[in-house]
Order: sequence, then structure tokens, then C-alpha cells
Amino acid sequence: METLKAKPDVSIIICTYSRAALLRDTLLSLENLSSIRDAEVVVVDNNSPDDTAIVVAECIALLKGKVRVKYIFEPKQGLSVARNRGVQESAGAYLAFLDDDAIPSTEWLSHIRDAFARHPKAGAIGGIIRPNFETGRPDWLVKQLELGFTIVDFGNKERKYPRRFHPYGANMAIRREVFDGLLFPESLGRKGKSLLSGEESWLFAQMRKKGSQLVYVPGMSVIHFIPDDRLRQEWIKRRFYFQGVSHAVWGDRFPLRIKLLCILLLKRIYLLVNSMFIQTPGQRLLKECRLESIRGSVDTLRSRGAIVDL
Repeated sequence: METLKAKPDVSIIICTYSRAALLRDTLLSLENLSSIRDAEVVVVDNNSPDDTAIVVAECIALLKGKVRVKYIFEPKQGLSVARNRGVQESAGAYLAFLDDDAIPSTEWLSHIRDAFARHPKAGAIGGIIRPNFETGRPDWLVKQLELGFTIVDFGNKERKYPRRFHPYGANMAIRREVFDGLLFPESLGRKGKSLLSGEESWLFAQMRKKGSQLVYVPGMSVIHFIPDDRLRQEWIKRRFYFQGVSHAVWGDRFPLRIKLLCILLLKRIYLLVNSMFIQTPGQRLLKECRLESIRGSVDTLRSRGAIVDL
């Protein structure tokens, strides 16, 4: 039997909060990855109240000698906190972040290693995230709403990410040296059931400022579970609201605040004009979601005294 590599070259970091059943499926799927013996898995339990610790222990026993799994308990709530703890506890040169409800393709690790070798200036890479809907795709889910559900497919060509886009947390890998003096901002990112986000966008913006490339690698693909309780219009509107909150938190410095207010005003004008041509239920929902994003930003800026009214 092939032995586990003494020092892993890739660390698969899985941050989890109270989703033991989904986590079990993800962990057990890793046995099917090619060259998994050269990697390690770091599970960061972000203070889960369910039986996550028991499930991880069971998986460690089942995968013994096949997959190296390390369990870390992080009591401080927050996805950014958990990710930073994963960075601290990992040993690999490449840190691959995988959601606890995502199943990677068999050659996922190979694509990560090969892509970093081909792109020495790439600080981070990401790939396709295909949805696995619990009971089917709803009719109102138009293309423009897919990113809200972390559905990502920029085609089959390997290339640098377009300026407005970047790798996404369900399926991304980052060179270890990126985290020398740079971590996920703990003021952003989900905490428990909160849908606050923006931590990935902030990190990748800092990387780009330092000259780092972000590369899209289509072969690095995962299947991402989307449960029924997220396939509701109220959920996606709430998701967009917190996206707006995240933008305001990130931009809460005077020069950025002025820029954000101008963007919000232009968005309002655009939506008012565009609403005259909206016909389908999906298009109407998209308009409502975009208005919710604006409302989230305005509410946050107002609560911080940045604006009196808009």
C-alpha cells in the first residue's frame, strides 16, 4: 500500500458549522481524489452545536492510512476566523479551500498542482462550481442570480479572471506565501446564520494590488449542494441585502464612502429605468435583489452616521 507523504504539498481546508451530515459526505469523497496521499485535510469546526466532532472522528477512523485528516476546534464564531485558523494549522505550500457541502472532481488536486506550476505569478486559482439542487432548479433562477448561490462557470478556457470576478470560497486555492502579512478580514464573512460576505473580495483585491494574478482553471471543478431552504426568493433577497451591507463595511472610509455613494445613486437610476422593460418573474426578482443590495449598503452607512438620507 502506498504510504502518506511525510509533508503534504496541498492542504485542503474545510471550515464547517453545524452541517455534520453534509460534511461526512464531503470528507468520505476525498478518498477518491488522485494523489490524495500527498495532501492533508484540515477540518475547522467553528463551534458547531451538532455532532460535527463525532462525525469527523468517525471519518478519520474510516480514512485512516488513506487520507490524512486533522480536526481543529475554533470557538470564536466567524468564517474568516475559521479560515485564518485553517491557514495557521496547515502545512501545505498550496491551501485549497473547499466548502463542507462540495464534492471535488477526481483530478481536482492534480489540476491545482499543475495550474500553480504553469502560472508562477498566480497567487490564487479557482474553478467551476456546479450546482446540485436538492429538488431541482427553480424557474425564477436567472443567470444573473447564479453567483448568489455560488454557481460559477466561466467556460472551458483557462485564463485570468475578469476584473470584476475572482475565485470563490467553495472552490479556491491560494499560495501559502500570500498569507505572510495578509489574512481574511474578520470584520467580514459569515458568522453563524448571518449572510455577511465580502471577505474573499477584499482579500483578492489586496492580492491584485500587490501584483498577484488570479487564474480560472476549469478542470478544478466541484459539485456544490444547494438545499431547498436556500431555494426561496426571500433567501436570495436576504443574501443580496447582506452583500450590500458587506460593501458598506468594506468601504467605510471617507474616499471609498464617497465612491460607494455615487455607485449606489447610479444603480438606483439604472434600476428605475430598467424596471420599465422588465417582463419575466426572474427579471423582476433580479431587480428586487439589486434594490435589496442598495438598501443594505444605505442602512449600514446610515447606522454608522455616514449619511443622513439618500
